[in-house]
Amino acid sequence: MHTLHSIILGEGTPLIILHGFLGMADNWKTLGTQYSENGFQVHLVDQRNHGKSFHSDYFDFEILADDIKNYLHYHGLSSAVVMGHSMGGKVAMQLAVDFPERVDKLIVADIAPRYYPPHHQHIMDALNKLDFDTITSRKQADEALAQYFPESGIRQFLLKNLYWVTKERLDLRFNLKVLQNKMEEIVEAIPPHSTYSKPTLFIIGDRSEYVQPSDHGIIKTHFPEAIIETVENAGHWLHAENPKEFFRKSMAFLQR
Repeated sequence: MHTLHSIILGEGTPLIILHGFLGMADNWKTLGTQYSENGFQVHLVDQRNHGKSFHSDYFDFEILADDIKNYLHYHGLSSAVVMGHSMGGKVAMQLAVDFPERVDKLIVADIAPRYYPPHHQHIMDALNKLDFDTITSRKQADEALAQYFPESGIRQFLLKNLYWVTKERLDLRFNLKVLQNKMEEIVEAIPPHSTYSKPTLFIIGDRSEYVQPSDHGIIKTHFPEAIIETVENAGHWLHAENPKEFFRKSMAFLQR
């Protein structure tokens, strides 16, 4: 059985943090360190087909949730607090409804339990055009992506996945082919009638379009104990755009 790669920080109550689509454990290192200084053993997990974890042709929310259940088992953890952003938030929700006994508390960052129309195609197209026969430096990769993404934030996020396969050759850590083929899977809704009734926090960016007031009903249907909080001056990447407020609000919930 494959075990997911992770970065483990600190001692205390287990807290699993799940990154979003095309992300990696490392995206959460700064916040993860803060939680670890406040009584948590933080597990920053690379999900399958991402970061340093294994590649596989199988990829949907049930499989990803199963991976986390197996990860808990592997590390001898009967249960944990689970936090996820975007795609990772959907995985966290799936885990909570499938294996509620394994999830003590749930934090979902900027995603609702509903279906989302596929919206990553332009990123996939740009990544597919990166030619590592001719791109031999991070700078060249950045310049190639700049044609599609003038915002350096998006480029830096994607380029975190760049690594040297050999001394001469760069590549991307995530499994681009499978992720492109399985994009329909990561926009799916949480299964109807599934619920999780332990403490839950949905934390959303005030500038994000991912969670609308019209989503609050479906959130409460699946997660009757859910509290919905907003982080000011933040879009979908709320934990990166306003980490102080994200940490404060999530920590207040964790300490309840």
